[in-house]
Amino acid sequence: MPERDSAAAGLLAGVTAFLMWGVAPLYFKLLDGISAPEILAHRSIWALVLAMIVLAVIGKLPDFMATLRDRKRMTTLALSTLLIGSNWLVFIWAVTSNHLLSASLGYYINPLINVLLGVLFMGERLRPLQWLAVALAAIGIGHELWQFGELPVVALFLALSFGFYGLVRKRAPVESLTGLAMETLFMLPIALTYLVLSTSPTSNMASNDWQLNTLLLLAGPVTLLPLLLFNIAARRLNLSTVGFLQYLAPTLMLVIATQLFGEPFNESKLVTFAFVWFGLALYSTDALAQRHKERALRRAAI
Repeated sequence: MPERDSAAAGLLAGVTAFLMWGVAPLYFKLLDGISAPEILAHRSIWALVLAMIVLAVIGKLPDFMATLRDRKRMTTLALSTLLIGSNWLVFIWAVTSNHLLSASLGYYINPLINVLLGVLFMGERLRPLQWLAVALAAIGIGHELWQFGELPVVALFLALSFGFYGLVRKRAPVESLTGLAMETLFMLPIALTYLVLSTSPTSNMASNDWQLNTLLLLAGPVTLLPLLLFNIAARRLNLSTVGFLQYLAPTLMLVIATQLFGEPFNESKLVTFAFVWFGLALYSTDALAQRHKERALRRAAI
């Protein structure tokens, strides 16, 4: 495939992936009335089933079995399972409990959390604009604390858990699909036990109508499809482009929360978001400048 066509396909895949993540709250809202742990149980089960089918179709089951026998990678993936499982649980709760704005803020903060984690655990050094971007986000969070007397716990938890998840997965050289299959396999015993012991009337799929069961089964593709598309984008696009695309998801969540779910977006919330947005603008500007600088150095070296 020519390079231009490859980049175009990557851009289409990336935009679609982040759009799907951005509108995912609409799906979870359809399950309103079902508890977040129960939705998570179905999400882990059906994502595992679909992941195993895809692995079999593309001939990657040997990689899955090799990972299963690798004690070091399995230990790392056990930790990543805890992080992504808790992230999913809190996100689902946020959607079904009318806290989608907080989730949106969390995913806006996440890139800046990643920068800090790179400094703390990867020995990276921040450039001045990056420090300023992180400081602005911290001011936004401080404003929330000052206004309401409490930290935006949901936003910080989602940002930190997803940030640490990415950090842990860097230490486990496993393809995304194989890793997801392994993580949902770790969740499987807990998910099945929860559904068996639950007193919820919807936990027994045999007693549900076909419409509800269809929605529950859709948890598999809702989880897996954007991940597969993201992997295509990540292979064909540079990191700065993928970095810009990631803002699509929290922006869509913000629109859905305010325009469809009726969550209040008052002046205080606007100030908090504005500081984070300004920080992200500086962060993105710095990323673009660094990319142009690296390109210029490569040209000079040729």
